Amino acid sequence: MSFSEDHKFSGESIAHFARIIDSIHLGIWEYNTDTKHVKWSSGFYTALGYVPGEIECSYNYFFEHLLYYHDKPTFLKATYHPRHGESPVAHIRLLTKQNGYQWFESTTQKHDSKDGPVIYGVLTNINTLKINEIKAAENEFRCAEIGRIAKIGSWEIETATMNLVFTKEVYDIFELNNHVKMTIEEAISFFEPQYRPVMSHAIEQAIKFCKPYELEVLFRTARNNVIWVRAKGVPVLDDLGRCTIIRGVFQDIDSIKKKGITLQSSINLLDDQNKRLQNFAYIVSHNLRSHAGNLKFMVNLFEESNQNDDRTEVFSHIKTISESLSSTVGHLDEIVKIQSEISKERKVIDFDTIFNNVASALRTNIVAAGAKIHTDFSDCPQIDYIPAYMESIFQNLLTNALKYKHPDREPVINCSTQKAGNEVYLLFEDNGVGIDMPRYGDQLFGMYKTFHRNSDSKGIGLFITRNQVEALGGSIQVDSTVNVGTKFTVRLV
Repeated sequence: MSFSEDHKFSGESIAHFARIIDSIHLGIWEYNTDTKHVKWSSGFYTALGYVPGEIECSYNYFFEHLLYYHDKPTFLKATYHPRHGESPVAHIRLLTKQNGYQWFESTTQKHDSKDGPVIYGVLTNINTLKINEIKAAENEFRCAEIGRIAKIGSWEIETATMNLVFTKEVYDIFELNNHVKMTIEEAISFFEPQYRPVMSHAIEQAIKFCKPYELEVLFRTARNNVIWVRAKGVPVLDDLGRCTIIRGVFQDIDSIKKKGITLQSSINLLDDQNKRLQNFAYIVSHNLRSHAGNLKFMVNLFEESNQNDDRTEVFSHIKTISESLSSTVGHLDEIVKIQSEISKERKVIDFDTIFNNVASALRTNIVAAGAKIHTDFSDCPQIDYIPAYMESIFQNLLTNALKYKHPDREPVINCSTQKAGNEVYLLFEDNGVGIDMPRYGDQLFGMYKTFHRNSDSKGIGLFITRNQVEALGGSIQVDSTVNVGTKFTVRLV
């Protein structure tokens, strides 16, 4: 062999190579497309668990009995469309003698011989590799599905370069294309302003002091949707205890968080209603028992008295107790009606109209007090509410403002509405005598609670007002200073 032909091997060398190929279970096949003649190497049989001559060596047998039906198009595409200089590869399943269908890689080449076009190829068993690849793909798909369903993704920060990497699920939460690259500062800018310093501080602490964090914060997506998210980060340390990477998860918890907030709000409301119910039960028990005891005592005195003058005086007391009892029952009935009227249909009502109706009914009181009343319902002129409730709220607040005016100045009453998002507020402010909030604040809305010496104070108006407001899901807040005035802030919806 000359130096220029050192790339060629003798027939003996080729035969030796063939024995090596057979010993490592590489299968070699050959197919003449003109004569339909097929050849399989010993390694081909061995790879399938057979010995030469044990199965028919033919194209038809291979195609109909060994090749898995689903892989036939893949094999045909690689076999009949090879191009010179390239080796088309097909992953196919072949039926082995002992282990059922196994995965093989078939590499194909085309060669023109003197007997016609010949297609030949090499079979390699890749079953273990392929199974692991399929399992890895299944696990990856399963993890992706879990992440999609749970709305959770992972992220990573390399502290040396401060490079930030997101998984697709995180991009989905951001509502961004997953090809967008972001810096840490850009990612933090998506959080609501009050939470940006919190996130920056948490990342800084993780890098400097290897401190993990888990936060629930408000986040604004690229499509301007504000949602609650959970951001969790865990530092990865090197051998010297320094943080080299921060890995974490990012989860959309908006629906869970809002349900939790709603549930907690309902629990708080239920707890408050339960307290008011207990208070109501106590009031009913105490007041009715008091009236009943007084009435029984007077009846006994009436029966024991022989003098007409004494009996007349006792009877006048009985009459007073009876009227007081009737008034108490009327108040209790009014409170009970609040709950029963919740089911009444709400209507769109006009604040100005309802207020003017109430002010007209109290015109005599207003003129007598010399009160100046200013209203501004322009921010929210209308509301969907129970008309009788709104009328009662206005009446109780206006009556209180007139009743508790300051003796040294002319009463000034301001009433207005404000709208904040979906919430509507009613503001009612006066310059009256005010209330000592540190002393009486926790009793302000109690039934029959009075804090001034007015003879006509009953302590029922604010109790009813609070029940009406809260029965429809609202709340009422009071700010007051003695000798300055009182401001009621009522969240109606």
